[in-house]
Amino acid sequence: MTAPLRATTPEPVPGSRYGTAEDFDIEEFWSGIAAFLGGTANVIMQLSLMPVAYGVLESTVESGKVTVHPWKRLRTTLTYLSVALMGTEEERAAYRDAVNTSHRTIRSGAESPVKYNAFDPNLQLWVAACLYWGIVDLEERLHGPLDEADADAFYQYAARLGTTLQMRAELWPADRAAFAEYWNANLATKTIDARTRAYFDGLIDLRMVAPPLRLFAPVQRFIVTGLLPPHLRDEMGMRWTPRQDRALGLLLRAIGAVQRRLPQRLRLFPMNYYLWDLRRRRRLGKPLV
Repeated sequence: MTAPLRATTPEPVPGSRYGTAEDFDIEEFWSGIAAFLGGTANVIMQLSLMPVAYGVLESTVESGKVTVHPWKRLRTTLTYLSVALMGTEEERAAYRDAVNTSHRTIRSGAESPVKYNAFDPNLQLWVAACLYWGIVDLEERLHGPLDEADADAFYQYAARLGTTLQMRAELWPADRAAFAEYWNANLATKTIDARTRAYFDGLIDLRMVAPPLRLFAPVQRFIVTGLLPPHLRDEMGMRWTPRQDRALGLLLRAIGAVQRRLPQRLRLFPMNYYLWDLRRRRRLGKPLV
Protein backbone atom coordinates (compact mmCIF):
# COMPACT_ATOMS: atom_id res chain seq x y z
CA MET A 1 0.00 0.00 0.00
CA THR A 2 1.34 3.44 -0.87
CA ALA A 3 1.20 6.49 1.35
CA PRO A 4 1.21 10.24 0.67
CA LEU A 5 4.62 11.42 -0.48
CA ARG A 6 6.81 13.85 1.43
CA ALA A 7 8.16 17.16 0.25
CA THR A 8 11.71 16.97 -1.13
CA THR A 9 12.92 20.21 0.48
CA PRO A 10 13.26 20.78 4.25
CA GLU A 11 10.40 22.72 5.81
CA PRO A 12 10.09 24.05 9.37
CA VAL A 13 8.77 21.46 11.83
CA PRO A 14 5.93 23.08 13.83
CA GLY A 15 6.73 23.33 17.53
CA SER A 16 10.19 21.81 17.19
CA ARG A 17 13.29 23.40 18.72
CA TYR A 18 15.24 22.24 15.68
CA GLY A 19 13.70 24.46 13.00
CA THR A 20 13.87 22.17 9.96
CA ALA A 21 14.48 18.45 10.19
CA GLU A 22 17.97 19.00 8.78
CA ASP A 23 18.83 20.73 12.07
CA PHE A 24 17.88 17.68 14.15
CA ASP A 25 20.57 16.86 16.74
CA ILE A 26 20.96 13.13 16.17
CA GLU A 27 23.86 12.86 18.62
CA GLU A 28 21.65 14.13 21.44
CA PHE A 29 18.85 11.73 20.55
CA TRP A 30 20.55 8.48 19.53
CA SER A 31 22.30 5.80 21.60
CA GLY A 32 24.80 3.22 20.44
CA ILE A 33 23.42 0.46 22.68
CA ALA A 34 20.20 0.45 20.64
CA ALA A 35 22.04 -0.93 17.60
CA PHE A 36 23.17 -3.98 19.58
CA LEU A 37 19.89 -4.53 21.38
CA GLY A 38 17.71 -4.21 18.30
CA GLY A 39 19.96 -5.37 15.47
CA THR A 40 18.80 -8.96 15.02
CA ALA A 41 15.11 -8.15 15.47
CA ASN A 42 15.47 -5.44 12.84
CA VAL A 43 17.10 -7.84 10.39
CA ILE A 44 14.09 -10.13 10.80
CA MET A 45 11.74 -7.20 10.12
CA GLN A 46 13.68 -6.22 6.99
CA LEU A 47 13.89 -9.77 5.65
CA SER A 48 10.21 -10.46 6.31
CA LEU A 49 9.81 -8.89 2.85
CA MET A 50 10.54 -11.96 0.71
CA PRO A 51 12.52 -10.24 -2.07
CA VAL A 52 14.81 -8.71 0.56
CA ALA A 53 15.18 -12.09 2.28
CA TYR A 54 16.11 -13.94 -0.90
CA GLY A 55 18.44 -11.17 -1.98
CA VAL A 56 20.39 -11.96 1.19
CA LEU A 57 19.97 -15.76 1.12
CA GLU A 58 21.04 -16.09 -2.52
CA SER A 59 23.73 -13.41 -2.52
CA THR A 60 27.04 -14.47 -4.08
CA VAL A 61 28.94 -11.69 -2.27
CA GLU A 62 30.70 -13.94 0.26
CA SER A 63 32.40 -11.05 2.06
CA GLY A 64 29.01 -9.60 2.98
CA LYS A 65 27.47 -12.75 4.48
CA VAL A 66 26.93 -12.59 8.22
CA THR A 67 27.08 -16.40 8.41
CA VAL A 68 30.61 -16.36 6.92
CA HIS A 69 32.08 -13.05 8.08
CA PRO A 70 29.98 -11.95 11.09
CA TRP A 71 32.35 -9.24 12.36
CA LYS A 72 32.87 -7.69 8.94
CA ARG A 73 29.11 -7.69 8.40
CA LEU A 74 28.63 -6.04 11.78
CA ARG A 75 31.13 -3.34 10.81
CA THR A 76 29.52 -2.60 7.45
CA THR A 77 25.99 -2.53 8.91
CA LEU A 78 26.87 -0.23 11.80
CA THR A 79 28.98 1.95 9.52
CA TYR A 80 25.96 2.35 7.25
CA LEU A 81 23.79 3.44 10.16
CA SER A 82 26.42 5.81 11.50
CA VAL A 83 27.13 7.50 8.17
CA ALA A 84 23.44 7.65 7.22
CA LEU A 85 22.47 9.40 10.47
CA MET A 86 25.66 11.22 11.54
CA GLY A 87 27.75 11.59 8.38
CA THR A 88 28.06 14.49 5.98
CA GLU A 89 26.40 14.54 2.57
CA GLU A 90 29.76 13.79 0.96
CA GLU A 91 30.34 10.82 3.26
CA ARG A 92 26.88 9.43 2.56
CA ALA A 93 27.54 9.69 -1.18
CA ALA A 94 30.89 7.89 -0.81
CA TYR A 95 29.31 5.08 1.17
CA ARG A 96 26.44 4.82 -1.32
CA ASP A 97 28.97 4.30 -4.11
CA ALA A 98 30.75 1.61 -2.11
CA VAL A 99 27.53 -0.25 -1.30
CA ASN A 100 26.42 0.01 -4.94
CA THR A 101 29.50 -1.96 -5.96
CA SER A 102 28.46 -4.83 -3.66
CA HIS A 103 24.80 -4.64 -4.68
CA ARG A 104 25.31 -4.84 -8.46
CA THR A 105 25.26 -8.64 -8.50
CA ILE A 106 22.33 -9.00 -6.09
CA ARG A 107 19.42 -9.74 -8.40
CA SER A 108 17.20 -12.77 -8.83
CA GLY A 109 18.03 -15.54 -11.24
CA ALA A 110 15.89 -17.96 -13.21
CA GLU A 111 15.66 -20.36 -10.24
CA SER A 112 14.88 -17.75 -7.59
CA PRO A 113 11.48 -18.24 -5.90
CA VAL A 114 10.84 -14.48 -5.93
CA LYS A 115 12.07 -11.62 -8.09
CA TYR A 116 14.43 -9.11 -6.47
CA ASN A 117 16.97 -6.46 -7.31
CA ALA A 118 19.08 -4.75 -4.63
CA PHE A 119 18.61 -1.42 -6.44
CA ASP A 120 14.80 -1.55 -6.20
CA PRO A 121 13.89 1.68 -4.32
CA ASN A 122 10.69 0.15 -2.94
CA LEU A 123 12.65 -2.64 -1.26
CA GLN A 124 14.97 -0.02 0.16
CA LEU A 125 11.97 1.95 1.42
CA TRP A 126 10.91 -1.10 3.44
CA VAL A 127 14.43 -1.54 4.85
CA ALA A 128 14.59 2.15 5.80
CA ALA A 129 11.12 1.95 7.36
CA CYS A 130 12.23 -1.00 9.51
CA LEU A 131 15.34 0.86 10.63
CA TYR A 132 13.35 3.99 11.51
CA TRP A 133 10.63 2.03 13.34
CA GLY A 134 13.21 0.04 15.26
CA ILE A 135 15.19 3.11 16.34
CA VAL A 136 12.10 4.91 17.64
CA ASP A 137 10.71 1.80 19.31
CA LEU A 138 13.93 1.15 21.21
CA GLU A 139 14.61 4.77 22.14
CA GLU A 140 11.12 5.03 23.61
CA ARG A 141 11.53 1.73 25.48
CA LEU A 142 14.86 2.96 26.86
CA HIS A 143 13.95 6.57 27.64
CA GLY A 144 10.20 7.06 27.38
CA PRO A 145 7.96 8.66 24.72
CA LEU A 146 9.40 11.31 22.44
CA ASP A 147 8.12 14.86 22.43
CA GLU A 148 5.69 15.12 19.50
CA ALA A 149 7.53 17.93 17.74
CA ASP A 150 10.89 16.20 18.20
CA ALA A 151 9.37 12.96 16.91
CA ASP A 152 8.18 14.82 13.80
CA ALA A 153 11.64 16.32 13.29
CA PHE A 154 13.38 12.95 13.64
CA TYR A 155 10.91 11.33 11.27
CA GLN A 156 11.75 13.79 8.51
CA TYR A 157 15.47 13.50 9.30
CA ALA A 158 15.29 9.69 9.15
CA ALA A 159 14.51 9.70 5.41
CA ARG A 160 18.29 9.51 4.97
CA LEU A 161 18.12 5.89 6.15
CA GLY A 162 16.82 5.24 2.64
CA THR A 163 18.30 8.07 0.61
CA THR A 164 21.82 7.02 1.62
CA LEU A 165 21.04 4.19 -0.81
CA GLN A 166 18.79 4.54 -3.88
CA MET A 167 15.48 5.36 -2.23
CA ARG A 168 14.26 8.66 -3.64
CA ALA A 169 13.37 11.22 -0.97
CA GLU A 170 9.84 11.58 -2.32
CA LEU A 171 9.15 7.88 -1.58
CA TRP A 172 9.40 8.51 2.17
CA PRO A 173 5.80 8.87 3.46
CA ALA A 174 4.90 12.52 3.99
CA ASP A 175 4.57 12.47 7.79
CA ARG A 176 4.29 10.13 10.76
CA ALA A 177 0.59 9.48 10.15
CA ALA A 178 1.32 8.50 6.55
CA PHE A 179 4.19 6.33 7.75
CA ALA A 180 1.93 4.55 10.26
CA GLU A 181 -0.52 3.81 7.46
CA TYR A 182 2.30 2.46 5.26
CA TRP A 183 3.85 0.46 8.10
CA ASN A 184 0.67 -1.17 9.37
CA ALA A 185 -0.60 -2.06 5.91
CA ASN A 186 2.70 -3.53 4.75
CA LEU A 187 3.63 -5.30 7.99
CA ALA A 188 0.35 -7.22 7.91
CA THR A 189 1.29 -8.77 4.54
CA LYS A 190 4.65 -10.18 5.65
CA THR A 191 5.26 -13.91 5.86
CA ILE A 192 8.32 -15.91 6.87
CA ASP A 193 8.90 -19.20 5.05
CA ALA A 194 10.77 -22.23 6.42
CA ARG A 195 14.09 -21.38 4.76
CA THR A 196 14.08 -17.82 6.02
CA ARG A 197 12.96 -18.90 9.50
CA ALA A 198 15.90 -21.31 9.71
CA TYR A 199 18.26 -18.50 8.70
CA PHE A 200 16.78 -16.24 11.41
CA ASP A 201 17.10 -18.97 14.04
CA GLY A 202 20.79 -19.23 13.18
CA LEU A 203 21.24 -15.50 13.70
CA ILE A 204 19.31 -15.49 16.97
CA ASP A 205 21.24 -18.48 18.33
CA LEU A 206 24.59 -16.92 17.30
CA ARG A 207 25.63 -19.98 15.30
CA MET A 208 28.01 -17.83 13.20
CA VAL A 209 30.30 -16.90 16.13
CA ALA A 210 32.71 -18.83 18.37
CA PRO A 211 31.09 -21.24 20.87
CA PRO A 212 31.88 -19.16 23.99
CA LEU A 213 29.85 -16.25 22.59
CA ARG A 214 26.87 -18.53 22.02
CA LEU A 215 26.32 -18.51 25.77
CA PHE A 216 24.54 -15.19 25.17
CA ALA A 217 22.06 -16.79 22.74
CA PRO A 218 19.23 -17.29 25.30
CA VAL A 219 19.44 -13.59 26.27
CA GLN A 220 19.45 -12.60 22.62
CA ARG A 221 16.43 -14.80 21.89
CA PHE A 222 14.55 -13.22 24.79
CA ILE A 223 15.30 -9.68 23.56
CA VAL A 224 14.61 -10.46 19.90
CA THR A 225 11.29 -12.10 20.71
CA GLY A 226 10.20 -9.14 22.79
CA LEU A 227 11.20 -6.52 20.20
CA LEU A 228 9.54 -8.14 17.20
CA PRO A 229 6.09 -6.84 16.22
CA PRO A 230 3.48 -9.44 17.29
CA HIS A 231 2.68 -10.39 13.68
CA LEU A 232 6.30 -11.33 12.95
CA ARG A 233 6.62 -13.04 16.32
CA ASP A 234 3.71 -15.25 15.27
CA GLU A 235 5.33 -15.88 11.88
CA MET A 236 8.46 -17.05 13.72
CA GLY A 237 6.40 -19.37 15.95
CA MET A 238 7.58 -17.55 19.08
CA ARG A 239 5.72 -17.35 22.39
CA TRP A 240 5.67 -14.16 24.48
CA THR A 241 3.86 -13.68 27.77
CA PRO A 242 2.79 -10.54 29.66
CA ARG A 243 5.29 -11.49 32.39
CA GLN A 244 8.13 -11.61 29.87
CA ASP A 245 7.00 -8.28 28.46
CA ARG A 246 7.16 -6.66 31.90
CA ALA A 247 10.62 -8.15 32.50
CA LEU A 248 11.92 -6.81 29.18
CA GLY A 249 10.43 -3.39 29.96
CA LEU A 250 12.20 -3.26 33.32
CA LEU A 251 15.49 -4.36 31.75
CA LEU A 252 15.36 -1.75 29.00
CA ARG A 253 14.37 1.07 31.34
CA ALA A 254 17.27 0.15 33.64
CA ILE A 255 19.69 0.16 30.70
CA GLY A 256 18.27 3.49 29.54
CA ALA A 257 18.64 5.05 32.99
CA VAL A 258 22.32 4.09 33.15
CA GLN A 259 23.01 5.02 29.54
CA ARG A 260 21.53 8.52 29.90
CA ARG A 261 24.07 9.30 32.66
CA LEU A 262 27.05 8.50 30.46
CA PRO A 263 29.07 11.18 28.63
CA GLN A 264 27.90 11.66 25.04
CA ARG A 265 30.98 9.94 23.62
CA LEU A 266 30.17 6.76 25.55
CA ARG A 267 26.44 7.01 24.84
CA LEU A 268 27.11 7.05 21.10
CA PHE A 269 29.68 4.25 21.12
CA PRO A 270 30.18 2.28 18.88
CA MET A 271 28.41 4.41 16.27
CA ASN A 272 30.88 7.28 16.68
CA TYR A 273 33.74 4.78 16.39
CA TYR A 274 32.41 3.39 13.10
CA LEU A 275 32.00 6.90 11.69
CA TRP A 276 35.60 7.64 12.71
CA ASP A 277 36.67 4.37 11.07
CA LEU A 278 34.88 5.33 7.83
CA ARG A 279 36.75 8.63 7.77
CA ARG A 280 40.02 6.84 8.44
CA ARG A 281 39.37 4.36 5.63
CA ARG A 282 38.58 7.15 3.19
CA ARG A 283 41.72 9.00 4.18
CA LEU A 284 43.89 5.90 3.71
CA GLY A 285 42.15 4.78 0.51
CA LYS A 286 40.89 1.54 2.09
CA PRO A 287 37.66 -0.24 1.04
CA LEU A 288 34.60 1.13 2.82
CA VAL A 289 32.62 -2.15 2.73
